[in-house]
Amino acid sequence: MQPRVVILDYGSGNLRSAQRAVERAGADVEVTADPHAAMEADGLLVPGVGAFAACMAGLRSVHGHQVIGKRLAGARPVLGICVGMQVLFDRGVEHGVETEGCGEWPGTVERLQAPVIPHMGWNTLDVPEGSRLFAGIGPEERFYFVHSYGVLDWELEATSAHIAAPLVTWSTHGRPFVAAVENGPLWATQFHPEKSGDAGAKVLANWVASL
Repeated sequence: MQPRVVILDYGSGNLRSAQRAVERAGADVEVTADPHAAMEADGLLVPGVGAFAACMAGLRSVHGHQVIGKRLAGARPVLGICVGMQVLFDRGVEHGVETEGCGEWPGTVERLQAPVIPHMGWNTLDVPEGSRLFAGIGPEERFYFVHSYGVLDWELEATSAHIAAPLVTWSTHGRPFVAAVENGPLWATQFHPEKSGDAGAKVLANWVASL
């Protein structure tokens, strides 16, 4: 049986390209805004492109933030991509305007500190040991980014010796920024795996295999 994945349709993201990529990774995929379907799926993928505030408004309009929280409370897998990763943090600041995020992780999404903005194109990653998301992917592989904002400081540490600390993958554009996170059932990437060729396909296959 193929795992069932819902791609949350809240008006943001490359839904069809993400759908095709996750199907190729071995999942049965539905694109929908229905909260019940999103809750019942084996995996939930949260896409996102554009402005943080607009994505949060769209997410709240379909109660996506509540679905994410309920799934994680029950240890049900969620994958965020691009702004779909950014909205998982406490807040986003764009053009001096602060917008509340989903609050699954502490931290602020802010403008990248680099001579050239946006960060657009292929870049390498600094992946921590033990990563399941990047299993079987070499350190020379590159992934496709397109963003002007990101998380520059990771603020969540392990709260107990009995709870594993999140695995945080970094990339650099001007200065280091968070490129991916693995935190129990919640995984996320700042880059677009569906646009990242064979390496991105392997990332999605690793996530689908974990469901």
